[in-house]
Amino acid sequence: MAGNRVVARYRNGKLVKGTTVDFLPKRDFFHVQSASGAVTTIQHSELKAVFFVRDLVGNERHFNSNFFDAVQPAQGRKIRVVFADGEVLVGTTQGYDPGRPGFFLIPADPACNNERCFVIAAATREVELL
Repeated sequence: MAGNRVVARYRNGKLVKGTTVDFLPKRDFFHVQSASGAVTTIQHSELKAVFFVRDLVGNERHFNSNFFDAVQPAQGRKIRVVFADGEVLVGTTQGYDPGRPGFFLIPADPACNNERCFVIAAATREVELL
């Protein structure tokens, strides 16, 4: 299955890694196929966020920064998200609307493995436009 490499992070800490070809922000579910070929149906309501990643392995030695590059201006609206579990993500968004079930965020750290993530609004404690 070709598609987007994703890491689906559940609110309970569980992770599902693989590829998806049917993720849509407005739909309640999507499918992830793992490297072994197993397909998992993912329900948005159980998630914290969906991370669209450069690779599924990542780099454990890289410490993600929540600071913007001072030289290169950020594209989009700067945003800070505090999840219910206390994790903080900072980045930019083109489409935050508090009435929607989620929104895309592009991380402030251009060197992190996450290209973008879809934040599930119900899994957040605080969302602040910067």
